[in-house]
Amino acid sequence: MSIVFKGIDHIQIAAPKDCEEKARMFYGNVLGLEEIPKPENLRGRGGCWFQLGPQEIHIGVQKDFVPASKAHPGLLVDDLDTLKENLKKNEIEIKEDTPIKGRNRIFVSDPFGNRIEFLEFISTERTS
Repeated sequence: MSIVFKGIDHIQIAAPKDCEEKARMFYGNVLGLEEIPKPENLRGRGGCWFQLGPQEIHIGVQKDFVPASKAHPGLLVDDLDTLKENLKKNEIEIKEDTPIKGRNRIFVSDPFGNRIEFLEFISTERTS
């Protein structure tokens, strides 16, 4: 049997009860992601969903919530410098980490303390 994986449909990020307003402020207003409606049968669970390119980010309520300080999504962006300016303007602390060849990257914490990584691919070719 051969299973063909096609990609990632969504990631889920845990948050505490009554997280929706802060999630909308950070993921919607600061990051500029479009909120998408949750399916009717899941709305009673709380949380909210956002579109991220062809994928989705689901902010889900977790009982006894503890932030993910190590495990994290790595979100690919086209213009990391513009994102950094926007994060600073919104008083969100940016954390640097060990560089990875071919990528610029930063980390932030969402309003719930979850680690989020932002990456931008950079060309490693030299032009003359």
